[in-house]
Amino acid sequence: MRGSIRILAIVAIIGQAPGRAGAADGRVSFATDVQPILTRLGCNQGTCHGAQYGKGNFKLSLKGFDDESDYREIVRAAFGRRISTSDPVASLLLRKPTLRMAHEGGRRLVEGSPAYKTLLKWLQQGAPGPAATDRRLKALVVEPKEIVLQPGASAKITAKAIYEDGSSELLSEKALFESQSPMVAQIRDDGAVKAAGARGESAVMVRYLSSVAATRVIVPYGSTVSLNGFRPNNLIDTLWVETWRKVGLSPTSTCDDAEFFRRIHLNTLSTLPRPEDLRAFLADTSPDKREKAIEAVLKRPEYVSAWAHKWGDLLLNSREAAGKKGMWSLHNWLRESFRANKPMDVMISELITAIGSPYQNGPANFYKIGTPEQWTESTAQVFLGVRLQCARCHNHPYESLLQADYYAMKAFFSRVGKKTSQEFGLAGGDTVIFVRESGEVSHPRTGQLLKPRPVGGAPVDDPIDRRRALAAWISSRENRALARNLVNRYWGYYFGRGLVNPIDDLRATNPPSNPELLDALADDLVAHHYDIKHLLRTIMRSRVYQLGSVARPESRADAENRYVTHFAPTRIGAEALLDAVDLACGTQEKFKGLPSGYRAIDLPDSGYDSEFLDTFGRPRRAVPCECERSDAPTMTQALLMISGGLLNRKVSDSKGRVARLVAAKTPPEKAIEELFLGTLSRLPTPDESREAVADVKAAPTLKEGLEDMLWTLLNTREFQFNH
Repeated sequence: MRGSIRILAIVAIIGQAPGRAGAADGRVSFATDVQPILTRLGCNQGTCHGAQYGKGNFKLSLKGFDDESDYREIVRAAFGRRISTSDPVASLLLRKPTLRMAHEGGRRLVEGSPAYKTLLKWLQQGAPGPAATDRRLKALVVEPKEIVLQPGASAKITAKAIYEDGSSELLSEKALFESQSPMVAQIRDDGAVKAAGARGESAVMVRYLSSVAATRVIVPYGSTVSLNGFRPNNLIDTLWVETWRKVGLSPTSTCDDAEFFRRIHLNTLSTLPRPEDLRAFLADTSPDKREKAIEAVLKRPEYVSAWAHKWGDLLLNSREAAGKKGMWSLHNWLRESFRANKPMDVMISELITAIGSPYQNGPANFYKIGTPEQWTESTAQVFLGVRLQCARCHNHPYESLLQADYYAMKAFFSRVGKKTSQEFGLAGGDTVIFVRESGEVSHPRTGQLLKPRPVGGAPVDDPIDRRRALAAWISSRENRALARNLVNRYWGYYFGRGLVNPIDDLRATNPPSNPELLDALADDLVAHHYDIKHLLRTIMRSRVYQLGSVARPESRADAENRYVTHFAPTRIGAEALLDAVDLACGTQEKFKGLPSGYRAIDLPDSGYDSEFLDTFGRPRRAVPCECERSDAPTMTQALLMISGGLLNRKVSDSKGRVARLVAAKTPPEKAIEELFLGTLSRLPTPDESREAVADVKAAPTLKEGLEDMLWTLLNTREFQFNH
């Protein structure tokens, strides 16, 4: 079995002479020579013989992760008919992919090619199997890590294997090179890359054995960049200017005060600003008004509700999984943690090492919810941004994650137990989380006992509680895994997409749009002891965050706004949207089983009935993935806003905003201003005011006219999006 594999980020060219194609004695190795060829030819892909049940009664492990099984399948299965060591050229292994015999997969191999010669030589040598003497890969080095190509230009990506015995070899004939966006960058089998017709960025994935690395290939959108009026305010701005120059894109102008004020409230508090607060902000003429507004939102009580709710989603807190008492216990702990601005590394350590009663100790519900497999996967995905699920059954197809990595991570939780206790005198008893004195995890395929080892780290252990070693590794100042994950998550929450996107899928083959910024913000977060408010303050103070929401015409080619030339409008989440409707209408939704005053973002879980929240995509908290929350527009949502009973009821509420404006005999012009401030968080333009006043005056009554205007504003994209 091959040893553990590490991707080394090596910038300088390593000038060692390449080793021989095979082992040191000149013999062809099944593990390091034959398997890479099968991967490069596509034989063991999921669409071919690497599928769950194989193809044509011939099954290989996905991407060649199981040498022993694949060797048996090739050499011994089907009564040994796939190879012939007495007449190697007649082997089906050579005849089918060269189309000397019918092959459903088409031509995969050319006679006389280096790959053909290697396979032929292996057969001539008697088709030796995996051996303990096979070289073990220490590192896959891919250079350069980034290439900027003008349209039509070419470059070369070099892949090199460094083995544990000190030998090395170039992999131009053995590694698999794949472009994730062939319209941007085309890659040849030998690593030669050419800029295709489209502009943008493509990751070129390089695979050798079970190791994967990537090179970013950028084809600039333009040759000139306009930065007129853009004045960097902090490290985000400085590093983003470098990116704009690299990719040939120009930022839009800065947003106005009203847009900025609305934006920071929705991003930080999941709450619209109050009209009176907005009026005061717009009237403020001090040069530091935006900095003061940022500090004000970070101190608002809604901050606690918004982020307790978000982390309740991530931790799958629900009455179905934790019971009603457990759900409230975890929710209250989250609220207290965010109220105290507890450092995120401390908060996560408390979750990982939790013991005792879930009713008495909120973090213990992390273990009441789910199984050791779910704890393993949630820890990796939520705290480290690594989707480990694939490695549960096989090596990860797009990352250097082995099946052994999954079970070594699971070993941290192998001694966590649950038991029923009457200690606290609770009706029906209590589930207590405790740590056993023993318990190991073995590799499901080899049976080997695995030492606890975090994803991307070295083995660590603790004689009393293995989870303490994991928590120490995660929060270590020398380790940036947690910090990078948190930075990327919160960047995604504020900008609509992460520096790495999806935001919980950090891997070598999914590179960030600004690697330097991701690293710099992670270092800054660690330096400030995981103070998440410091990170949010840094983001909101940046000129990049304060850009307008309309892109310059020449920047619209970057359709996904990967390079943040403007603030991309994003749909307001289900809970925030319902609360926004309430604030706009001057009403308060009542949730069954809770006292009056609870808003949607105050809810501890998704178990409170609400057609509105379900329609607008609130998650059920079943999987720890951001993808569970749906932000896709639907016809049902449109109908609910246009003709739904909830909206009509709130617009016409006898104690609502319109009713109060009418009772106060507010002039139509001033009433229209209040409706605009309460919905779009801005004053109407002169044209909008004139048209709105005319429409209101044309209605049978002032009340009906204002209700129609409020309903209209609630159905605009400007209201339903953060921009």
